Amino acid sequence: MKTEIETRFLDIDKADLIKKLGALKAIDKGEVKLNEIIFYDKDFKWQNECRFVRLRKKGEIITLTYKQNKAQKVDSAKEIEFNVSSLESTKDLLETIGLTAYRTVEKYRHTFELGGVTLDIDTWPKIPVYVELEGDSVDALKNAANKLGLIWDNRFDGDARFVYKKYGFDFDKIRTVTFDKFE
Repeated sequence: MKTEIETRFLDIDKADLIKKLGALKAIDKGEVKLNEIIFYDKDFKWQNECRFVRLRKKGEIITLTYKQNKAQKVDSAKEIEFNVSSLESTKDLLETIGLTAYRTVEKYRHTFELGGVTLDIDTWPKIPVYVELEGDSVDALKNAANKLGLIWDNRFDGDARFVYKKYGFDFDKIRTVTFDKFE
């Protein structure tokens, strides 16, 4: 299982950040809409254990991911991810083996690469835009953050579930997170 090294900076000015990334000659990989289904175990014990299975469609690419991050720290996420060929068949398989499709999510993600660090500017329903930095080391993330004028001590290491909680939403009770429906 791969360890992910990632953190977030919340409530960013998207246009300003894109301008800074351009000035730094970051590679603009474009913006795309992501559609996701989050699965938990049938007893929902995984929620408290901060683990889930995610089925994601990004353009024509469909990925299946198992992720766990009990500590919610910059270097504590564990992940297994691979491509699958069918969203519907994979969803059927997961439900057949006992997982529950708990939450449907959509968001927009604008991705940049800067010195080996991936920066994903995420626009979600109902919360301010944030940027996620992911790379091979904490030092690489710190370096990228510094170049962009982001203050390392102001980072937020929690995943989206905890980001929503920070903004006053009980993400564990929200089943649909789309721009048209939020309940």
